[in-house]
Amino acid sequence: MTTEQRYDVVVAGAGNAAFSAALTAREMGARVLVLEKAPEHARGGNTYFTGGAFRFAFDGFDDVRALIPDLSEQEAAVMEVGAYTTADFRADLMRVTEGLADEELANLLVRGSQPAMRWLLEQGMRFIPLWGRQAFKDGDKYRFWGGLVLEAVGGGKGLSDRYFELAAEKGVEVRYGAAASALLTDDAGKVRGVRVRTAEGFEEARASSVVLACGGFEANAEMRARYLGAGWELAKVRGVQTNTGDGIRMALDVGAQPYGHWSGCHAVAWDLNAPPFGNRAVTDLYQKHSYPFGLIVNARGERFVDEGADFRNYTYAKYGREILKQPQMMAVQVFDQKAVHLLRDEYRIPQVTMAEADTIEELADYLSVDPAGLAATVAAFNAACVPGEYNPTLLDSVHTEGIEPPKSNWALPIDEPPYVGYAVTCGVTFTFGGLKINRDGQVLDDQDAPIAGLYAAGELVGGLFYHNYPGGAGLMSGAVFGRIAGRGAAAGAGLG
Repeated sequence: MTTEQRYDVVVAGAGNAAFSAALTAREMGARVLVLEKAPEHARGGNTYFTGGAFRFAFDGFDDVRALIPDLSEQEAAVMEVGAYTTADFRADLMRVTEGLADEELANLLVRGSQPAMRWLLEQGMRFIPLWGRQAFKDGDKYRFWGGLVLEAVGGGKGLSDRYFELAAEKGVEVRYGAAASALLTDDAGKVRGVRVRTAEGFEEARASSVVLACGGFEANAEMRARYLGAGWELAKVRGVQTNTGDGIRMALDVGAQPYGHWSGCHAVAWDLNAPPFGNRAVTDLYQKHSYPFGLIVNARGERFVDEGADFRNYTYAKYGREILKQPQMMAVQVFDQKAVHLLRDEYRIPQVTMAEADTIEELADYLSVDPAGLAATVAAFNAACVPGEYNPTLLDSVHTEGIEPPKSNWALPIDEPPYVGYAVTCGVTFTFGGLKINRDGQVLDDQDAPIAGLYAAGELVGGLFYHNYPGGAGLMSGAVFGRIAGRGAAAGAGLG
């Protein structure tokens, strides 16, 4: 049986982008329905599995401190954040995407980042400094590096849970186990709502505007193989099982224009023995992001990337792809005792796949890497290291010479046992291809005309990320474009 309900705005999805849209539309007086495909115990989309960090532009410490009202004077006194201007943010985005990011989307993201952070704070979100993941102590100061300073309280889980609390407080209706399956349109082609699949059957949620914010196709093995290429169907998925490209498909079915890097995705070093999809207890801690301070080798013991090419913020999202290309789709990160104190907390979880040994050959044997190959690689690397002033808080130019690939920064010999190694594979976070939108968040058709009543935000928006992305830009994009879509959707419903 089909039942029908009416709203001003229906939002498909229940993550960061979806709630940014829903709360914005609600602020403007809209009656809003959020459709969560998952049951309540599995709610929150990929937002739940993030680290909760937001990349935003700021001119100095005062801009950052304004977002942390509970920061003590003692904490403030030891923070060194510098500045991360809109020009810095834009330059990083264009650099890591090889100049391909859509200019208009890039400018909207960069300029809207700090206002979106202030809005989130006003809504009731809380932030804390990224002490453990984006700062190293240097003298009496904690120096934050890579343009990333704040995270939501509680990380991704805390961010997600807080969004649901805010939705309840502000009168946004959420329905669980409600999968948007098709867009409803009238004879003129205007989107008038969503067909919803539930355990009881199909329903129709009628609305003046629909916002699609239900993620990319990273959890759809068939689409990964079709668009990302052979072998991608075998990759592990960092987040939820529900991001199967539904929103993209529904929009394409009504004439939306596909846009962006459809063969690209955010993919990281992920524990070799992690489950096929995200674990809600472990969340993002299967990731292994301290590789700039060691070596990454494949099963033959060979290096295949420049571990120190840049801060991990600017390389981790593309190195998962390189691991997938290796024999057995696996790699091992190798460290000695000079680097162990620099490893992030994710290296210390009980579920980690690791080994420790007094010799490189023993370490290789424990982790199914060719012992002779790894020993030769480490010997060649050590001989190639050029002495310099080592500093993990900046690009220190302590590098190698005479080997390929080089290591451009943080190149210290691996020579102080016991040695430790961590086995990793490729973990897909989200896909880069999606829908084309305009500056008002409207989904465009193949003639670049807006599809009336249809808006989009979050991972299913194409055109912003190509090949790579700067860490923390995904959540920031969701918030910025979620707000834009929410404003547009409410205005399209005659509100505001």
